[in-house]
Amino acid sequence: MNPDKPTNDIASAANPTANRRKELLAFLVLAFGIWPGVAVGVVGGYGFLVWMWQIVFGPPGPPGG
Repeated sequence: MNPDKPTNDIASAANPTANRRKELLAFLVLAFGIWPGVAVGVVGGYGFLVWMWQIVFGPPGPPGG
């Protein structure tokens, strides 16, 4: 370890404004970038799964007669 270079814990405690800015940026990236993409992927994947299920086994409901 280099004794002249502070570790991240010491540097973040010495500069709370920079730490707050990093946390805010991380929150914004997660809240408006990654999680909406994950949500769209999950809903789209579920829709695709239901669509493929109905192609193989037919639509829900009583059999046509």
